[in-house]
Amino acid sequence: MEAKFRKGQNVKQEFGGPIMKIIGFEPELIENVITQWEDDEGTIITGKFMDSVLIPAN
Repeated sequence: MEAKFRKGQNVKQEFGGPIMKIIGFEPELIENVITQWEDDEGTIITGKFMDSVLIPAN
């Protein structure tokens, strides 16, 4: 499997949302990309996404 993203890369959801940093991968799961971002109140949030809904953030 070719790597679409790399750890430490900034990404966002295809249709908007916050810029997130990739912190890891779980290749055996459908939602295989683990990300973190900070909300408006300064809370660190961790989420899992399918790689197909993420795009690189510039």
